[in-house]
Amino acid sequence: MHGASGTLTMDGTTDLRAKYIDAIANAGDEAALEAVRLAALGRKGEVSLALKGLGAMSPEERRIAGPALNALRDELAAAIAARKAALADAALEERLKAEWLDITLPARPVQAGTIHPISQVMDELTAIFADLGFAIAEGPEVESDWYNFDALNIPAEHPARAMMDTFYMARSEGDNRAPHVLRTHTSPVQIRHMETHGVPCRIIAPGRVYRADYDQTHTPMFHQVEGLAIDRDITMANLKWVLEEFCRAFFEVDTVELKFRASHFPFTEPSAEVDIRCSWEGGQLRIGEGDDWLEILGSGMVHPKVLQAVGVDPERWQGFAFGMGIDRIAMLKYGIPDLRAFFESDLRWLRHYGFAALDLPTLAGGLSR
Repeated sequence: MHGASGTLTMDGTTDLRAKYIDAIANAGDEAALEAVRLAALGRKGEVSLALKGLGAMSPEERRIAGPALNALRDELAAAIAARKAALADAALEERLKAEWLDITLPARPVQAGTIHPISQVMDELTAIFADLGFAIAEGPEVESDWYNFDALNIPAEHPARAMMDTFYMARSEGDNRAPHVLRTHTSPVQIRHMETHGVPCRIIAPGRVYRADYDQTHTPMFHQVEGLAIDRDITMANLKWVLEEFCRAFFEVDTVELKFRASHFPFTEPSAEVDIRCSWEGGQLRIGEGDDWLEILGSGMVHPKVLQAVGVDPERWQGFAFGMGIDRIAMLKYGIPDLRAFFESDLRWLRHYGFAALDLPTLAGGLSR
């Protein structure tokens, strides 16, 4: 294969090509193919050593042998890649034959998924308030201290701002910026909406909120919906009508009776907690009848300082706001005894209380068909 000078001749290059092309074609698996590759193109392979020997050739010999060896190296590398792909295809073909499945066999029964009660109630709320002319507004769940408290007229000494009640975000040492919190209500969405879109406005803001509490009726994360309506001549009478219409549609009863009890919230003045007439006869809740009263939400007229915080003149604009726990009203409507069960991912519970995937609530068709 070598001439008198010790260099690789053209005949030697041809012999190498024939030798390794034949070995590549006869490699029966990837291990055999890798052995051929190492023998030809590895660090001590014949073609690699021949290429290293180009430096010992004369310029005339190198001019002829160099291109031939480079072409041989590329050809063998391409042949090895093609053979490797062919072996992989053959292995896949054998695997497919072994794993063949008769798709004409009856399918396994599939348990249909269900809509979580919280998602269902959110859809119901959206349908009701959209019919009343309210738009849907959203905002971030991590809020600045200003949006979550200051802009809502919640003073620095208010208990809601205590570490035991609110989840404060950790700050790096030396960070002097205002603290951030996991929002404790969706009221910051009202502030952001008025900042961005101004007034008049009519919105609801449903979403997740966070407070440090956990028992049968409280969880660290839960859901709220808050409403806001701002215009020039809105009164408590408008608030009462909106809430009555909502309760009538949500609980799907013909008549409701609400009782407004004077209360105090920093962001509304006057403020009122709202009770609904009900009965617990036989352990079953019935809305709109009986001699009992059940608290369902808080409400009031938006405090002038809240309007001033977003640059709205309280001498020209006024409105109402309200807020209620979505989890709580879901429990009342659908007879769910423990709030913690909403978040335990128990499939048996979900199948019992869940809703069909296509059971979309509409006012015309009935919210909870």
